[in-house]
Amino acid sequence: MFGWKKAPPIRTLIGEGTIVAGEINFTDGLRIDGEVQGNVLAGAEGRSLLVISEKARVTGKVRAGHVIINGRVVGPVTAQQLLELQPKARIEGDVQYEALEMHQGATIDGELHPLKADDKPALKLASSKN
Repeated sequence: MFGWKKAPPIRTLIGEGTIVAGEINFTDGLRIDGEVQGNVLAGAEGRSLLVISEKARVTGKVRAGHVIINGRVVGPVTAQQLLELQPKARIEGDVQYEALEMHQGATIDGELHPLKADDKPALKLASSKN
């Protein structure tokens, strides 16, 4: 999907119990299990993976190519390619996406904006029966 042969490797982990205050800039992949108080931004090339796990919390702007959220984000989220919202995802902020996959139980308190407003948004509804 999206021309990728495989997902970029996760090279960085912010572990559970860790609190980072300040902006994080990364390339390739980043997994957050702890808390980030600041922006989390991938490099400009767009081929990046950000995983925000069930126990994670991010307060700030989030931007990456492929974003998977199962935790809490307070701030705007931009997925330049695919945004996956797992069942425990909680977003308080506006969301921009190329394609969106949202599981039952995920919530967004904000506006949804497709990145290509000219086209129909690519929206995939996830069901519990796979």
